[in-house]
Amino acid sequence: MSSFRDKITPAWVRKYVAIYKERGFKALIKEAGWKVVISVIVFYLIRDVILYIIIPYFIYKGVSQ
Repeated sequence: MSSFRDKITPAWVRKYVAIYKERGFKALIKEAGWKVVISVIVFYLIRDVILYIIIPYFIYKGVSQ
């Protein structure tokens, strides 16, 4: 039985996760290149800006008016 995470995770991500789990970070970089590392950094940068800057700004803006 597959989990919900398996159903929503794209196949190309599962491939890179399997490489990381089996052979480690260095093998992941050799296999996928730095584009994976940059993609993860950009993803977390966007996520954190939304969570810690944009949402609190709109909450403050709504409360202060």
